[in-house]
Amino acid sequence: MIDQPLWRDRSVPEFGSSDLPRDVDVVVVGAGITGLTAAYFLKQAGKRVAVFDRERIAAGESGNTSAHLTMVTDLRLLQLVDRFGRDAARLAWEGGATALDIIEHNVTTLGIACGFQRVPGFVCSAFVGDEAGEDESKSLVDEAACASALGFAAQYLNRGPVTGRPAVSYADQALFHPIDYLVGLALAVNGDGCVVCDGADVGDVIQDPLAVNVNGQTITCRDVVIATHMPIMGSSGFAGTMLFQTKLYPYSTYVLGATAGDDAPEPGLYFDTSDPYYYMRVHRTANAKYVIFGGADHKTGQASDTEARFAQIENTLRTLVPSARIDHRWSGQVIQTADGLPYVGRTADHQYAATGFAGNGLTFGTLSGMMLRDAIMETANPWQSLFDIHRKPTSLSALATLVGENVDYPFYYIKDRLGGSAGGGVENVPRGGGKVLTLDGKRVACHRTSDGKVIKVSAVCTHLGCLVRWNEAEATWDCPCHGSRFTPEGLVIGGPAESPLERLD
Repeated sequence: MIDQPLWRDRSVPEFGSSDLPRDVDVVVVGAGITGLTAAYFLKQAGKRVAVFDRERIAAGESGNTSAHLTMVTDLRLLQLVDRFGRDAARLAWEGGATALDIIEHNVTTLGIACGFQRVPGFVCSAFVGDEAGEDESKSLVDEAACASALGFAAQYLNRGPVTGRPAVSYADQALFHPIDYLVGLALAVNGDGCVVCDGADVGDVIQDPLAVNVNGQTITCRDVVIATHMPIMGSSGFAGTMLFQTKLYPYSTYVLGATAGDDAPEPGLYFDTSDPYYYMRVHRTANAKYVIFGGADHKTGQASDTEARFAQIENTLRTLVPSARIDHRWSGQVIQTADGLPYVGRTADHQYAATGFAGNGLTFGTLSGMMLRDAIMETANPWQSLFDIHRKPTSLSALATLVGENVDYPFYYIKDRLGGSAGGGVENVPRGGGKVLTLDGKRVACHRTSDGKVIKVSAVCTHLGCLVRWNEAEATWDCPCHGSRFTPEGLVIGGPAESPLERLD
């Protein structure tokens, strides 16, 4: 069993640079799908662009993806219509379809060998449980009718794939190898006055004149794009950033990769109607079918037994595809929003961000890259208003989501300070494990390595002060309040935290 995404089974070229430019037109922070797409479009528009990432290309959530390319959103189509109206729902799905066309065009134009392939997608009745009831069948009939009326190629199936239960099929979805695609984009951006630099120490965004501190060097620019998974503060101000982050909710999701025989479905994308839903992606290798299966989502930092999540999806996969031979497993993180649609646009003067893609990170990230190009070039974009970064939830369900999701911060903040920590001392921390202990009056996150070394860092998240929890399955420290994640040594894996956990001796 390999504890990493399938996509990381190959080497990724380095894009380091010791000779950084002193000034560019646009600095992009983040070398994932959003940042590299935006950089590519901006370079095509004649801008000098510099892309910086503290890790390697696609080392973040763009490389932890299950690699579904689909216009079908996490929020079901009928829910989108109910929440935003028919025209807005059509526009949201057209955004996904446009992103697929953009990716296909880039693959063809740049000659990127990433296995891009058009395949059907299916929304299926629940994969596990009793036979689909009349209400679920009617819901799928209504969804297919609505999608067709809005102009999408949809068909209701009384006996769909995977389980033989009702489903809706959608034509012309797609799959590809995400890291191969992103490396292709990075190679297209790098050069001719533009630069892609990974392993970069990106510091503060400075105002007047606008600049970004990278590797101790100040790089001036006209515009800054924050294309990290969870947007960092930039120079929009602490209060504004905190208010924005109350509209973003990180969820962890669990993924398995397995070779399979003829009992696996045909190549395509499959989602079921359970909540949280299961998802399956099937492609062919030289000798077999390969299945990527995931689900068991929960709010980051709020599951006490993450190994049980892997066991849940493994049992479900073996029920659906008995021949599955699991060889990879990994987890990812998705960012939900109160109303179910992304936030894309200007956060401050000449500063831009995009986030909240839920399970559509590759498609909405691609669309956001185009939208950010248009915002910087002051070009009208049809999705600008729908995905406005400053919009407020208007429907009752979206308002309820906003309130409910933000109960976590005061709940966990107070609970951690009134409750106790794990008993005993560091001798009770097993090899490969982690515990939050109280040592000399401090809350300490203790991890023991496989060779017995104990690493101690502060258990206080550097974002807003909640206490982190040990994620056994991923060997990370996760914050239950806003989803920040840290390595056992306390280094930031994902925000909103920007600073590492304090190292303690």
